[in-house]
Order: sequence, then structure tokens, then C-alpha cells
Amino acid sequence: MTTKKYIQLILILGSLTALGPFSIDMYLPGFSGIARDLNTTVAKVSMSLSSYFIGISAGQLLYGPLLDRFGRKKPLFIGLLIYILASLGCVYVPDIDGFIFLRFIQAIGSCAATVASVAMVRDLFPVKDIPKVFSLLMLVVGLSPMLAPTIGGYVTEDFGWHLVFLILMCMGIFVLVISMVGLPNNYKPDTSISLKPKPIITNFLSVLREPQFYTYAFTGAIAFSGLFSYVAASPIIFMDVYKVDAKTYGWIFAFMSVSFIGSSQLNSLLLKRFSSEQMIFGALISQSVISIIFLFLALNNFLGLYETVIMLFLFLACLGISNPNTAGLTLAPFAKNTGSASALMGAIQLGLGALASFAIGIFVKDSVAPMVAIMSITTITAFIILNIGKRFIKNKIELGADDNIIVGH
Repeated sequence: MTTKKYIQLILILGSLTALGPFSIDMYLPGFSGIARDLNTTVAKVSMSLSSYFIGISAGQLLYGPLLDRFGRKKPLFIGLLIYILASLGCVYVPDIDGFIFLRFIQAIGSCAATVASVAMVRDLFPVKDIPKVFSLLMLVVGLSPMLAPTIGGYVTEDFGWHLVFLILMCMGIFVLVISMVGLPNNYKPDTSISLKPKPIITNFLSVLREPQFYTYAFTGAIAFSGLFSYVAASPIIFMDVYKVDAKTYGWIFAFMSVSFIGSSQLNSLLLKRFSSEQMIFGALISQSVISIIFLFLALNNFLGLYETVIMLFLFLACLGISNPNTAGLTLAPFAKNTGSASALMGAIQLGLGALASFAIGIFVKDSVAPMVAIMSITTITAFIILNIGKRFIKNKIELGADDNIIVGH
């Protein structure tokens, strides 16, 4: 594969993956405007975030078998069309219930892009390159939480929140066009895969029974739910508790994502010296220590705006290191069932993320402490699951030093 083709594929796959984060982050500064225009509360508007996470989680399971059965392109294009129409619907929606429902449909559409991009990493690149490719994708994806809320803050303040959804619709059209033109069709549809519920469930269960899958999928997902907690809580924490305006909130959110991107790129360098397993272990130890210190500071009222930003910055840096490695080790055993495996991994991650964001909506009112408590619990739980799960992995499939998958004991 030429360097030019390599970069082109990374950029297209990155654009596919970025659609979800843009759809989540870009409208956050508009929460109070949406509440005002649709005659509701900010808490009710935040339900549209939970409905989006539920939609992505359910959609992951839907697209996994479809991508394996019909190839990567057809389900991807249909999903993007659903996304484009739902984004347009959000512009003209008359009430909050319709808005929450359309966000769910928008998520069902956008996650076709997410699942397809993860599955195509496994199709297009050798196994040893997977963590590196995921780290590069995170660089492209990482720009979205930097740009999205900042752009969203300016667009919302100057033109209103409706324009945000028109911009998302145009993004969907752009991603559809570049996918049609630039993505290779090298995956042959597997017609042996049935789309009846029983074989699909059996297929997912066979993936779930693989000890390497469930250990790293649940470790990664539970650790990563700390990020969902932060995203869901951030409009309340920064705009209600610390009283910053929509534009400043966008810049704070952008600054936070520098941590996540920077550490995921540092991960690429560290992988030359350490194994993925060592990186996950080190990141989770660090994340546990940081979250415990963070909780101590929150409970003793030692946190102002700047202290909260610093602690969140450090917390997110740990996730930037653990996430590409847990994803790589979760998918490593699956050469045939990649679509289903990546869908199930995503569904677990987003399902737990939806739960975390729902918990934030219930508990976070006028203090940082509930958010930090949820982050601490999830981090320590992930660390425990990693150490218990590793005992059940008999033949570990590692991301080896050459193209071959290495089976270790």
C-alpha cells in the first residue's frame, strides 16, 4: 500500500468515525437555547444525549451482521442517508419529544459509519498495524471534540442552534460522497451469514464467549464510560456550576480534547517499547490514582474551575492511552467475524456510556462530586475486570511484531 493511499484511507475512515463525535459535541453549547425554543428544561434536553447513546448502541448490533452479510458499502450508504434526513428533521422539529426521537434516529444512521470504519481497519490493514491505525484515527477523530463544541458555541451564539443541525446534515452528505469515491470494495459479502434473529444472537454469543474479547471489551468500555460521564456533565458543570458562557465552554471542551488526542499519539510511540497489555495496565493504574485524588478534592471543596479542568485533563489523558489498546486486543482474535465483533464492542461501550450519562442526568445538579464519584467507580471496576478476566485467556492473540497474529500462552 502506498503512503498516499494509506493517508487517504486514514482520512476517510477518520471522517466516518468523526461523524458521531461531531453529532454529540457540536450541539452541547445550544442546550439552553433548545430548552427555550422547545419550551422545556435543560435537564429534558440532556435526555436527547442519552437517546443518542442508546441509538448508537442499538445500531451497532444492527449493522454488525449487515456489514458481514452485504459487504461494507451498502449498509454504510443507507445509514448515512438516514443520518442526513434525521439531521434535517432536527432543524424543523416542533417539540422536545420529537427532538429526542429524531436524535435516536440520527444515532442509528451515524453508527453505520462508526461500525464500518472499525471493521474496515481490520479488513484493510495488517494485524500489527491495528493499534497504530486506531491511534491515527483518534488523531482525526480527536479533532472533532476540539472543533465541534467550539464551532457549536460560535454558531449557537451568533446564528442559533438550528444551524448546527444543518451543518451536521452537510457533513453527512460530504462523508457519503467521499466514501462512495474513495473506499475500496475489497471485502467479499459472506452470504452464509443469516439475518434471522436466532443465528445473529448465536453469532454474537460466540464472539462474547471468547475470553480475550470479553476481558478487553468490558475493561475498555467501563473505563471509557468515564469520558461519557464527563461529556454529559460538562454543560452542567461549566455553564451552571462555574457560570461560563457558550463560547468559553466550547474552548474549555476543545482544550480537554488536546489531552485525549495527545496521549493517543504518545501511545503510538510507547508501543515501540511496551506491549498493548502493559500500556492498558499502566493507564488504568494512573487513572485510578487520579480519580481517587480528584474525588478527595471534590468531597473537600478544594475544586475551582481551574483545578477541575486540570484533573479532568489528566483523567482523559489516561483514556487516550488505554482505549486504542483495549480496542486492538478485543478485535485481534477475529479475522472472520470482525463486523460482529466490532459492533458488539461498540454496543457494550456505548450502552455503558448511555447508562453513565443517564446517571449524570439524575445525580449531577450543582456539584462536581457526583461526576467524579461515577468516574472513580467505573475506573476501579475496569481495573478489577482486567485482572480477573486475564486469568481466563488461555491462548492470547497478541498484536505481534510482524504481519502474523501471534498466539501466546
